[in-house]
Amino acid sequence: MTNADAIIVALRAGHDSLAELVLKLSDDDLAGPSGAAEWDISQVLSHLGSGAEIGRAVVQAALDGGPNPGGDFNASVWDRWNAMSRRERADGFLQSNQTLTALYESMDADTRENLRINMGFLPEPVDVATAARLRLNELALHSWDVRVGFDVHAILAPEATDALLHGAPDLLGWISKPDLLNGEYQVIRVTTSRPDSVFALRLNTQVSTDFDVPQEIDGTLQLPAESWLRLVAGRLAPQHTPGEVVSTGAVDLDLLRRVLPGY
Repeated sequence: MTNADAIIVALRAGHDSLAELVLKLSDDDLAGPSGAAEWDISQVLSHLGSGAEIGRAVVQAALDGGPNPGGDFNASVWDRWNAMSRRERADGFLQSNQTLTALYESMDADTRENLRINMGFLPEPVDVATAARLRLNELALHSWDVRVGFDVHAILAPEATDALLHGAPDLLGWISKPDLLNGEYQVIRVTTSRPDSVFALRLNTQVSTDFDVPQEIDGTLQLPAESWLRLVAGRLAPQHTPGEVVSTGAVDLDLLRRVLPGY
């Protein structure tokens, strides 16, 4: 199984799992709070559904040899989804995300290997694995936003965690807020479980990670891999932090939560 294959399998699993939950949601459920502070459940599904519609158009344009659909197209999609009722958003998500997932699944081996996709916001076109991983990241995190509205102990799906840990593109430098470090730069050894991994978190003028862990470190952080992904994405608030998260030395989880506010 290639990298793209594994990610597409995870996309299917993620869609089927969330769809099973969404089909059971009442109108009151759709109006309830989600893990995204400013959105109810239906708005999270609207974001996922509109993103799937845009993503399908982007991928189809690459398959057809055409240009990225562009910002005006994106805005028109968002406006239409924002105007939907809560139930329309839920039903629309089910259809739109299924269509995008099926499009990825329909690609043959040559396409999965050689197609290049202009995402519209990256400096150059990316391969199918990278484009699909970006979608998987969005689907996994916003699926958690939905689930945590009903289960405070919700976690990311294991298959998504496996595919996303250390995957390209690395968004950490884009989304972090190193100015909040106030010049106190540190190197933290991070150890994850499920899957196992050891790497350095460098809190500097640009926050980054790498596998060159120095002998001298300022602290350690041990946690499940899914919790690391949620920390980076601003979804590891104290009430959503499992007991397996252990820090030593200079590691300050509250500071990390501020430096990594998510998206």
